[in-house]
Amino acid sequence: MSIESVKAFVATHAPIYTSAIHGIAHWDRVWEFGQSIGWAEDADLEVVQYFAYLHDCQRWDDGKDLEHGPRAARFTREVRELIDLSADQFHLLVRAISGHTFAMPGSRAGEDPTLATCWDADRLDIGRVGIHVDPKYLFTDMAKELCTLGNS
Repeated sequence: MSIESVKAFVATHAPIYTSAIHGIAHWDRVWEFGQSIGWAEDADLEVVQYFAYLHDCQRWDDGKDLEHGPRAARFTREVRELIDLSADQFHLLVRAISGHTFAMPGSRAGEDPTLATCWDADRLDIGRVGIHVDPKYLFTDMAKELCTLGNS
């Protein structure tokens, strides 16, 4: 299956899909940021793309839903047959999704360029809720550069 199949499936199974804050428009921006960061960081862009469209798919609302990452990881495991990734890539995807809610710079997980790209791509879009992106919460040099450019 392709990413398009996953996007179509998620459109009918994600409670938050149409949300202006955590829905498809946000996921599209995460993918855009992920491409910019991923090329510079040598991340696995296939994993980054799936992350963009799955990381918030199990949010129940736009409020403080701290368990949405682990819930989305469970959902991702349940729809494994839709995801065209190797076993190693899939494991990394699930790790990125489950950990994105609590990922903090300084953690060893940020040493993986794909994980760091996923988490930074999501964080770079935090301005949509009126929060200023702080580079100290980013993992990658490219994301920090994009943040600086966006804040000039």
